[in-house]
Amino acid sequence: MTEAHRTSLPALRTGLGYDVHAFAPGRKLILGGVDIPHHQGLDGHSDADVLAHAIMDALLGGVRGGDIGKLFPDTDPAYKGADSLKLMEHVARFVREAGWEIVDIDSVIAAQAPKLSPYREQMRENLATAMGIPVENVGVKATTTEHLGFEGREEGISAQAVCLLARR
Repeated sequence: MTEAHRTSLPALRTGLGYDVHAFAPGRKLILGGVDIPHHQGLDGHSDADVLAHAIMDALLGGVRGGDIGKLFPDTDPAYKGADSLKLMEHVARFVREAGWEIVDIDSVIAAQAPKLSPYREQMRENLATAMGIPVENVGVKATTTEHLGFEGREEGISAQAVCLLARR
């Protein structure tokens, strides 16, 4: 690729994130920073917010910054029980310091139960606030897996996210 061609390309990048956590009794179910009433939560070193984790991995992928395990290793006691939205604020700063702006996020949560639609707007607001972007630039969807796979058997929850970044 010639230098002239490289400079004529739009300064945009995408990132993809995916995360999974198993259900565990005696834990809160936190998704998008919302404490969702359920008989069990997700297992993890932090608060196990699978949605926030997928979005953070998408952002880090977009700036070629590795993954959240690199920034916040689960071997570090400092992150035991950590609020994932606080970690997301750090990731958003990391993205901006790398010279990128967060343009848009879209995400999907796969969970057979509980029903998540009543919490969707609060999740969007929490995530947007943590990233410092408008709420209309954050998409959150939820789906069941029609009782298929580990999500369908209610063994855990997964989330996927994509981001669009623009060079600052």
